[in-house]
Amino acid sequence: MPFTKRGANLIATLLASLLAITLITGCSNPSSDGEEEAAQPSSTPPSAEAPNDSDKQESAAPSGQAQGGDGSEITLNALTEEDMNEASLPGELGCQFTTDDREVLLIAMGNVGSSDAAQGVVKVAGYVERVSAPGGFNGITESPTFNGKGKTVHIEVTGEPSEGGESPPRPATLTYDRADGAQRDWQGEWRCGP
Repeated sequence: MPFTKRGANLIATLLASLLAITLITGCSNPSSDGEEEAAQPSSTPPSAEAPNDSDKQESAAPSGQAQGGDGSEITLNALTEEDMNEASLPGELGCQFTTDDREVLLIAMGNVGSSDAAQGVVKVAGYVERVSAPGGFNGITESPTFNGKGKTVHIEVTGEPSEGGESPPRPATLTYDRADGAQRDWQGEWRCGP
C-alpha cells in the first residue's frame, strides 16, 4: 500500500500544480492586442480641444532630439520668475539663455574681474539645479561652459548681436550634455549685462 499512498500524493501535487497554472493563465490577459495598440502612436493628429501633455512637460522646444546615452529624454523646462528669485545667485552682473520661444532655460550671475566661479541654474525635468562656470562674470560672456552634478551645459555664441544697446542679445546654441553621454541642443540667444 505505500506505493498507492505515494502515487496518490504525487497525483494530488500534480493536480494542484496544474490547477494553479490554469488559474494564473486564466487571470492573465489572453491577448496583448490592447498593449500593442497603446504602444503605437495614433495616425490622427490630436484635436484642437485636446491639450498636448508634452507641451506641459517640456515647454522649451529643442532643436534636436537627445543623441547617445541611455536614450531617455533630456528635458529642460523654462525657469519661472519664482525659480530665478529663489536661486539667489550671487554676483553683480548676469547672463541668460532664452529660446526662440522667449523661454529662459539658464541664468547665471558673477562678479566682474573675479576669479570666483559664476553661479547659474537650469531646470531639468522640473527640478531647478545649480551649475557653475569659472572666471566670474567675465568668464561667462563669450561661449561659457557650465558644470553641475551629472551635467555640462555649453553656450556657443553663433553670431553677431541682433540689436544695439549696452547688452544686446547674440544668437547662440545651448548644448546640454548628460553624464551618460546623451546630448541635446536648443537654439536661442545669449544676453549678458545688468
